Amino acid sequence: MGPHPAVAAIRLAVRRVLHDILNDHHASGGPARQTIGGQANGVRPGRTAERPPSPLVLVACSGGADSMALASALAFEAPKLGVRAGGVTIDHGLQPGSELRADEVVLRLRELGLDPVESIAVTVGRDGGPEAAARDARYGALDAVAERHGATAVLLGHTRDDQAETVLLGLARGSGIRSLSGMAAVSGAGGRYRRPFLALDRQTARKACMVQSLPVWDDPHNTDPAYTRSRLRHEGLPALEKALGKGVVEALARTAQLSRDDADALDTWASQAESSVRDATGLLECAKLYALPPAVRRRILRRAAIEAGAPAGSLFARHIEEVDRLITGWRGQGAINLPGKVVAQRQGGRLVIRQG
Repeated sequence: MGPHPAVAAIRLAVRRVLHDILNDHHASGGPARQTIGGQANGVRPGRTAERPPSPLVLVACSGGADSMALASALAFEAPKLGVRAGGVTIDHGLQPGSELRADEVVLRLRELGLDPVESIAVTVGRDGGPEAAARDARYGALDAVAERHGATAVLLGHTRDDQAETVLLGLARGSGIRSLSGMAAVSGAGGRYRRPFLALDRQTARKACMVQSLPVWDDPHNTDPAYTRSRLRHEGLPALEKALGKGVVEALARTAQLSRDDADALDTWASQAESSVRDATGLLECAKLYALPPAVRRRILRRAAIEAGAPAGSLFARHIEEVDRLITGWRGQGAINLPGKVVAQRQGGRLVIRQG
């Protein structure tokens, strides 16, 4: 008799991601053992060259149902594929007893057989609000621990429900199609972050924990109405499902994938078009920008602003729209101030974007 359907689903999702990681690893490191027939590289005939060690994959685990289910699936699948598996938990220090909670998660991960396992304490700042600041601190710590251990990938437990919430938050910000594309299955430098559960719902992960008798920790922040995502989860999405019927989460997740495909195509178009709208000195020519479709033109403007020093996380659609009006609604208006003390202005038919 096979495992419970929920357990089978999470294991299959992780197995697929591990296969992708191994394929990438083999493509960069070669076959496990390669017989060298000649004298190249100083290796005598018939000797073998060893492949780099098997990849290390870490799971980021808060102790909640989603990440505990992910950790259990990784612990089960990794040894069968020759992958080393470890774990890390981040102590944000935002609640009393958070250090003890982190120690408990470390113990649970070790009981699953993961190694190395560690807890990282971070200091959460205030930039961008509490949720954004905690996220920035968390990813900074995950990057650091992955680099320190030489990990090939870090698995994250975001589910289809998380994806739906991310799409709605992007829609509320009015930030364009890239915001509607939600979270990517693969992201980060070199594809470090992998999200195996984006096609699975939150209930499947919780059920998998229950049938495996895995203890889980429910973060009180997830039910605190002071946080935007918490209000969306417990009030917004249920209201949408009541008004529109079941299937809203699945539809939003599908929208994310379709939006991502469109956004990727437009990004490629903009990248290819950018060189054609710059003059010999590298300045953007307004007439040539005007001839481009708005979606392509605004991507070029956004990239130019970021290259000039505007922080990507602080550069919103309204900023780019103001710069775009220097091209499409030119009436002699003055310079546009952007985040990061960047200034955009039109001079002699050219768009100049630089530090003010």
